[in-house]
Amino acid sequence: MISGIGLDIIELDRIAKLDQRTAKFRMRILTKKELAIYNSYSHSRQIEFLAGRFAGKEAFAKAMGTGIGAQCNFNDIEITSNSLGKPELYFKGEKVNGFVSITHTKNIAAAQVILQA
Repeated sequence: MISGIGLDIIELDRIAKLDQRTAKFRMRILTKKELAIYNSYSHSRQIEFLAGRFAGKEAFAKAMGTGIGAQCNFNDIEITSNSLGKPELYFKGEKVNGFVSITHTKNIAAAQVILQA
């Protein structure tokens, strides 16, 4: 049974501007594991990755019904990839019962999350 659905979309140039200003933005959004992956990519791929994770985490918070805040912050949410590259969600260290899909074009990143009860 579906218990929540969330969707988010973000412009890559907006994320690039925020990321260029200071490392604090990416450190607020990415967990340590995600930050290590981010650092392994070229600049353009870093922006796609950061934007995708931002959208995925926003979509998750919407699906939870809390939004980003005290109950659910960016570092509480981790999106990793399994051995096949499928993204998997974790919340406060626990695997989430649900699905996340992340996509991007040259200009935008989008993510959808479906949670199951």
